[in-house]
Amino acid sequence: MIEKLADVSFLDYSIYTSPLNQIGFDRKILINTINQYSFCIAEQHQAFKNALLGSDVLLPDGMAVVAAVRLLTGKKIKKIAGADIHLHLLQELDKKGGSCFYLGSSENTLSKIKERLAIEFPNIRVGTYSPPYKAEFPHDKKSKKVEAVNAFKPDVLFVGMTAPKQEKWAYSHKEYLDTKIICSIGAVFDFYAGTVERPSPFWVNLRLEWFIRLIKEPKRMWRRYLYYGPVFIWLVLKSKLGLKK
Repeated sequence: MIEKLADVSFLDYSIYTSPLNQIGFDRKILINTINQYSFCIAEQHQAFKNALLGSDVLLPDGMAVVAAVRLLTGKKIKKIAGADIHLHLLQELDKKGGSCFYLGSSENTLSKIKERLAIEFPNIRVGTYSPPYKAEFPHDKKSKKVEAVNAFKPDVLFVGMTAPKQEKWAYSHKEYLDTKIICSIGAVFDFYAGTVERPSPFWVNLRLEWFIRLIKEPKRMWRRYLYYGPVFIWLVLKSKLGLKK
């Protein structure tokens, strides 16, 4: 695991707060993100919680987590979204002529990602694989997903198979994947491909990205924000007040 000098403790988790440029390519690193939704789901599913706890880098991808850390520890941290780590790693790969592999999503989305990368980051060698949809991916070190990644041997593997499926798969297969950095970024695949429009920087800076996503995709997002939002607040307040789980 990489050194976590600037990390802060958030309940059971260690949240990465160091500059992204401190994440090197000299060893295998598993990067995940945590937000209010994933925190709540992990409290209900131990396998998912184990995957998040097993992260070498766990990024605070949500203002709710940022606020909760401030409430519980008094420390100010910044939100680091999946899109932020994605862009950072692409910039680093482009500088050195590195390679990356996108695992997940549809062939259409992957094709659009490759088209955009060819324009914005022409020095990166890119590989992709779209696995058939499954509600759960069982542990299988000889699966086509693992074979596709290892045949390409990327510097960075981006995994986009929706949470918590992607985090559990990346964690359980980490040792079998021939890559230096494994990064679970979910919806970033669609954001970067343009198949789903991310809220503009205006709304992001106002800390209302969640609200715009809720308006645009109410059927998919209402439970994440309107149900798990209050659940997350209650869990944090219980911890602040010293109450038992």
